[in-house]
Amino acid sequence: MTTSTAGVEQKGGGLLATLRTHNKKIYVTLVSSIAILLLLDYVPGLEFMSAWVTPPVALFLGLAFALICGQAHPNFNKKTSKYLLQYSVVGLGFGMNLHAALASGKEGMSFTIISVVGTLAIGWFLGRKFFKLEKKTTYLISSGTAICGGSAIAAVGPVLKANDSEMSVSLAAIFILNAIALFIFPAIGHSLDMTQQQFGTWAAIAIHDTSSVVGAGAAYGEEALGIATTIKLTRALWIIPIAFFTSFVFKSKGQKISIPWFIFFFVAAMVVNTYLLQDVPQIGQGINELARKSLTLTMFFIGASLSMKVLKNVGLKPLLLGILLWVIISLSSLAYIML
Repeated sequence: MTTSTAGVEQKGGGLLATLRTHNKKIYVTLVSSIAILLLLDYVPGLEFMSAWVTPPVALFLGLAFALICGQAHPNFNKKTSKYLLQYSVVGLGFGMNLHAALASGKEGMSFTIISVVGTLAIGWFLGRKFFKLEKKTTYLISSGTAICGGSAIAAVGPVLKANDSEMSVSLAAIFILNAIALFIFPAIGHSLDMTQQQFGTWAAIAIHDTSSVVGAGAAYGEEALGIATTIKLTRALWIIPIAFFTSFVFKSKGQKISIPWFIFFFVAAMVVNTYLLQDVPQIGQGINELARKSLTLTMFFIGASLSMKVLKNVGLKPLLLGILLWVIISLSSLAYIML
């Protein structure tokens, strides 16, 4: 190694060390900047400055921060992303009409049922017979892919009596694929000239987490956002029967089942918007716009939750299982929707 090369590497290492040392300050600066730019949308003449802060951009900033600077305020990140996502989803309900939502979600209902059961079965076969993974890891990844990513894993994990290692590996595998989906799905949708209805249905079925589904839908269009959110939350209700099924199969009686109550509040918000705010639509629109901004900020928190340690702990086989399941459900649902 030459002296100049060593000098460059030393400078690079010094810069990285400096960034990691001041990661909390950088974190606060990024969060504050994103929030301020989003709020500039309400300032006449400055709306253009918030236009570039989209869910994919916020997620990318969070991922870049986590991988370069390391994690900062991990507990705050975890709690904030969880609750802010739920509040954002409920807020989105104030921008949707109940009748239109039911009509758009009805078409994807039958395939949702088929895909949930099919994904669980295929995931179990591939994980146990092909990749030779542990039962709990296989079941967690399959559940996360079949229903709603991290939320399903978090709900099923305690019933399954999964340990921290099994939970973290499964969550990390799903999380990585969610981040990829948020970037590539809108691009694929545009390249295939998919309609808003088609893309919303596809995103809801093929993308794991509600956050990435809503983010991808928002990036594609207003109609796609409404359709994707409705179908995805209907799909998320499968957490309840799957948790009971898990308890029965794995003989884990007495474990508490985490019910996603925010889904029912989302439906309540649609009811309120449809029947009580019909004469004052600006109220529902205002809440909906604020919810979309908070969702964008949530994407940063989710991205910032990743770490190199998590990536190293995933391992090749769990990630391959997640990728293979994801490809199967993505291609099969795309074929169903397009054909």
